Amino acid sequence: MATSYQHDVLVIGSGAAGLSLSLRLPGDCRVALLSKADLNQGSTFWAQGGMAAVLHNRDTVDSHVTDTLAAGAGLCHRDAVEFTVSNSRRCVEWLVEQGVDFDLREEHGDEQNREFHLTMEGGHSHRRIIHAADRTGRAISEVLTERAIAADNIEIFAHRVAVDLVINNGRCEGAYILDQRTGHVDLFQASAVILATGGASKAYLYTSNPDGASGDGVAMAWRAGCRVANLEFNQFHPTCLYHPKAKSFLVTEAIRGEGGKLLLPDGTRFMHRFDERGELAPRDVVARAIDHEMKRLGADCVYLDISHKSGEFLQSHFPTVMAQCMEFGIDISAEPIPVVPAAHYTCGGILVDQHSLTDVAGLYAVGEASCTGLHGANRMASNSLLECIVYAESAANHIADNLGQTPVPGPAAPWDESQVTDSDEDVVISHNWDELRRFMWDYVGIVRTNKRLQRALHRVQLLQTEIAEYYGNYKVSNDLLELRNLAMVAELMIRSAISRKESRGLHYTLDYPDLLPEAHDTILQPDNSPL
Repeated sequence: MATSYQHDVLVIGSGAAGLSLSLRLPGDCRVALLSKADLNQGSTFWAQGGMAAVLHNRDTVDSHVTDTLAAGAGLCHRDAVEFTVSNSRRCVEWLVEQGVDFDLREEHGDEQNREFHLTMEGGHSHRRIIHAADRTGRAISEVLTERAIAADNIEIFAHRVAVDLVINNGRCEGAYILDQRTGHVDLFQASAVILATGGASKAYLYTSNPDGASGDGVAMAWRAGCRVANLEFNQFHPTCLYHPKAKSFLVTEAIRGEGGKLLLPDGTRFMHRFDERGELAPRDVVARAIDHEMKRLGADCVYLDISHKSGEFLQSHFPTVMAQCMEFGIDISAEPIPVVPAAHYTCGGILVDQHSLTDVAGLYAVGEASCTGLHGANRMASNSLLECIVYAESAANHIADNLGQTPVPGPAAPWDESQVTDSDEDVVISHNWDELRRFMWDYVGIVRTNKRLQRALHRVQLLQTEIAEYYGNYKVSNDLLELRNLAMVAELMIRSAISRKESRGLHYTLDYPDLLPEAHDTILQPDNSPL
């Protein structure tokens, strides 16, 4: 039996963005926090590297801003960058107040004089990456989850998958949500709805992301009338573990920050031939260099070598990587790690303002699902966790300031599944899923061409026709919803890539290898846009 729920705020997604926003809301605000799986299953939990912030007296806000603008290849919005970076220290302090245990330089430093251990990553000119060993995301996720569970005003709903948003007179007033345990679609109504659903890297065959990164929020927002921006910029992490039994395990960029060297199969270094910064070049440069060398040599992978560091150093700085590699018989203190690039981060997303508001009244988007203007054409390492925390606070403040003047949601029809049946053809879903991810990898990957993109557009449009027919006849399931959303976002990615007639940042095309004189965002607007 389907159920209806009423809250003040509905937060869809339980990563850093959704958790921190929920915790930032006033204690008398009734919050529904939805998680697609169990808590601590999203991308935040698996983030190894850390969070960029200006914390050392040798570093400055201007320097962090300059580095971010340089990495973004002319497409970052300076106001968004300055807003994010200028709030970085305060957001770190808030996380520490919540109980996140970041690494300190001096283990026994007293509370008043503590100094955080900061590491270096590609694109940064200073050590400014605060971390908890190589499992920073896990540390943040676990602490914020504990806080959310303990909060009297936050009601947590696990194993819930968003189907679509409820739009009433041009305003978002809730969402239809599949309860995976019952199979029924429930109605959740709220005066403010937040999409904190993460990115869409599962559109690709190889990805560092968990299974839930299927672009749900971007697809739902597009169907509701929101513009999207810069979806052609998909960041490929240069170094994911290459092993037949490893499921896209990410090897943190901090290893290169601490002196790790990239090697060809014959043991020679190659990054200096592509960029004077070598292994510390931005991710797009490193990923493209690895892709080039693998294709040139016909190699299955390249190698990342940190074996010149002591075992004690590696155990203290990279315990997760060390343990994971050892499971596959790789001792990183004695031999190099086989690595390949994999889809890692969706730099574009739902277009939002500084309060995380979308084009649709009452609807906010925070984190990887959004496009704030911070990342531009290439996300700089460890700016994403920072963006989550900063914009979650901004959205929470805006919601709190306006909740008293926000209309109470009106009547909404319950989900109608009277015309659909249980599917006996789930093989269609798995086949279409595999086809989508493979042609996205082959045609819309690290290096693109007009011909590849046109082939991809043709295929994704055929797939969407098949998916729409399936969606109209059968009861919804998690797999069907994710496939529907991924196909939609894949088309938006392809259309965005086709429209950019240059190579900039993460978008590299052999047909247009040069930069245009002026940088412009790629903005797509749906036919039902309220603008």
